[in-house]
Amino acid sequence: MFKKAFAALAALVCLLSASGSLADQPMPWQATLQPAATPIMREIRWFEQYTLWFIVPITLLVLVLLLVVCYRFRASANPVPSKTSHNTVIEVMWTVGPVLVLLFLAVPSFNLLTAQLTLPENPDVTIKATATQWQWNYEYEGTGDSPLAFDSYLLKDADRAAAGKEDRSVYPRLLAVDNELVLPVNKTVRVLVTSAPTDVIHAFAMPSFGVKIDAVPGRLNETWFRAEREGLFYGQCSELCGKDHAFMPIAIRVVSEDKYKQWLTSAASDLPGAYKALIAAADGPAKTVDVADNVAK
Repeated sequence: MFKKAFAALAALVCLLSASGSLADQPMPWQATLQPAATPIMREIRWFEQYTLWFIVPITLLVLVLLLVVCYRFRASANPVPSKTSHNTVIEVMWTVGPVLVLLFLAVPSFNLLTAQLTLPENPDVTIKATATQWQWNYEYEGTGDSPLAFDSYLLKDADRAAAGKEDRSVYPRLLAVDNELVLPVNKTVRVLVTSAPTDVIHAFAMPSFGVKIDAVPGRLNETWFRAEREGLFYGQCSELCGKDHAFMPIAIRVVSEDKYKQWLTSAASDLPGAYKALIAAADGPAKTVDVADNVAK
């Protein structure tokens, strides 16, 4: 009996850990925020849990008060309605109480906003992300006379095999792209976000990083993040921007600094080849042969 219980517990742990490996993308029936990959997102998750300590009791209190009022002051129990105009104690309570609650919410909220909006003075990497209907263009600043730049489109099913992205658990439908934004782990990244001058407003959003900022035509907004672990992270345009708004994903691949430098050097002359080599290294040796065959062809 004990062995069966232990086996069931082990199976449950394995199932939960298997789900965690895919947690940097939206999951079916997900009711919580995505796991944090940056310090800012850790603070956002903490603040969400912190606010629940106020939201849940207040909601239950209001519910109880509604039920009590509906029962005690119903017409059948009070044929002669009360003519009470005010109650000083109650008025003081419902004034002071919300003020204290808002104070306890405001202090950590302002601290979080300050951390989000205080841009680093010397970022390790600067990226410019330009949105158009309906794709993203990324440009790596400070990479020579001719900065590395490329477009990132939604990955079509017909292109999955050629790109080596047939595993839908890693490259999900409507989130995978042809060219991911590749960045180094544990490095401060500054992101300049804008939209094409003749385009509409978009939004650059990456839930695991705690990043969401508008891309406005003719205006340059900026944000930053520092990814603390490697992986493939998915986001989307979060501003309604037209008929293909739902088909404008964002994919960021965070790798080690050595892999990043190798990819950056190779991408300057051969972007498709650089991606194939990076995918082969990231997804495992089983795809190395396929990559070599594709390059040879």
